[in-house]
Amino acid sequence: MKLIRFGNINEEKPGVELESGKRIDVSAFTEEFDEKFFQTGGIEKLQIWLKDNTENCPEITRDTRLGSPFSRPSKIICIGLNYAKHAEETGAQAPKEPVIFFKATSAIVGPNDDLIIPKNSTKTDWEVELGVVIGKKTSYCSEEDALDHVAGYVLHNDYSERAFQIERGGQWVKGKSCDTFAPLGPWLVTRDEIKDPNNLNLWLKLNGETKQSSNTSDFVFNVSEVVSYVSQFMTLLPGDVISTGTPAGVGMGLKPQRFLKEGDVVELGIDGLGTSKQHVKNYR
Repeated sequence: MKLIRFGNINEEKPGVELESGKRIDVSAFTEEFDEKFFQTGGIEKLQIWLKDNTENCPEITRDTRLGSPFSRPSKIICIGLNYAKHAEETGAQAPKEPVIFFKATSAIVGPNDDLIIPKNSTKTDWEVELGVVIGKKTSYCSEEDALDHVAGYVLHNDYSERAFQIERGGQWVKGKSCDTFAPLGPWLVTRDEIKDPNNLNLWLKLNGETKQSSNTSDFVFNVSEVVSYVSQFMTLLPGDVISTGTPAGVGMGLKPQRFLKEGDVVELGIDGLGTSKQHVKNYR
């Protein structure tokens, strides 16, 4: 099942995109795709409800804006340097344990909303990533049980301001958390639809030119490993996102380096998770 949220910013309603591509409003079933929805078995209940109610749901027109496919989670946890070739291009050693950092949830926007280059930015960069959405409260889970705690998967562009991240001291979070730096979607695809999250093609294009093209099989730490690992240090709540890292091809790793500027167009996608597109604009 593909969960969506649609409508104007801060006015989104829950919906579903059917196999036919038709989008329907399911706000008669639930007001929101949020922590309570996931914690109370909302996905399974919605699947049952749709068997009898799909035809009665209002259709959503294709030109309607999509927001993030679930409401603001308690946290976005990111895994750094989690592709072997990306670690190599940055000049770093592949980590012996997952590198964890946070991204502010206020950075979340819809999949096709504009990217706003922040004030005083000189090095805004792109990063296509697989996001893992937690489905139930999780602490100290084993690798063997980790996928049972997953609600589904989402496409994420982990935009990063490299000067803020690397050259300004402190932790990475301030280079990751600017407004619009976390477009999610178009869909949250439920776990049953993704056969193997550790074997998905992912790509990113800048102005039509492919910059990133890889497969999650290049993970240093796979999905089960990172879910289990993060749960050893903090409680994961339903709707939380673990963003699993980016492959080689980021602007910082190019020679010469290339960072985003107004007028650029970034497109990205992952097998089974759809595509998104962001037009780049300067902060005003």
